[in-house]
Amino acid sequence: MAGKRAGRVSMLLGACALTLGLTVAAPSAGAQKLEQGVRSEHVLQLQEQLSDLGYFDAGMTGYYGTITKGAVRKFQQAQGLSADGVAGPATLNRLNKKAKAEGETLRQLAKLIHGEARGESFEGQVAVGAVVMNRVHSNAFPSSISKVIFQKGQFTAVDDGQFNTKPTQTSYRAARKALNGADPTNGALYYYNPKIATSVWSKSRPTLLTIGQHDFTR
Repeated sequence: MAGKRAGRVSMLLGACALTLGLTVAAPSAGAQKLEQGVRSEHVLQLQEQLSDLGYFDAGMTGYYGTITKGAVRKFQQAQGLSADGVAGPATLNRLNKKAKAEGETLRQLAKLIHGEARGESFEGQVAVGAVVMNRVHSNAFPSSISKVIFQKGQFTAVDDGQFNTKPTQTSYRAARKALNGADPTNGALYYYNPKIATSVWSKSRPTLLTIGQHDFTR
């Protein structure tokens, strides 16, 4: 009976969080194992925790590359764990005890999606998030999610203040989907609304596809 009551309380708390528009970060431990080559929201959380503890000194990308592997190894060595650079359950559980996951980078991506595409379909919102992630992994742009978002003159929502409006749960879902590798744009690095755009440069680029009000280009 106690277990059932605890379960009901947990469900009620979750429902209240959704009602209030709160987003609770999924624990990294839920991923079971993170290793080099993985791209996901759990990797992003891992990087933020390692950064808070002083082991990760690079841009947040959501991609488990050599820098993340090295940071995990340093953390494991400091904690007396097997230093293989793979974030398995023991490493993730220890990390969760040492550093709280704030989810600031995920929040920034959700705010950008909300500011840029809140009137679009879910696919259209994921597409905007995918453009950010494609830029992170492109040599032509900064190599961190935050730096891509705040790069001067790149996103209207940042320039005109719409970025500061409160993101919805749909925006968070779209951000997570993009972080986990979804890309409806097939690699687009840019997008614009052809009905209101004035940039000749934007209109001159070959369109990969159109989703809602946005044309996506490379």
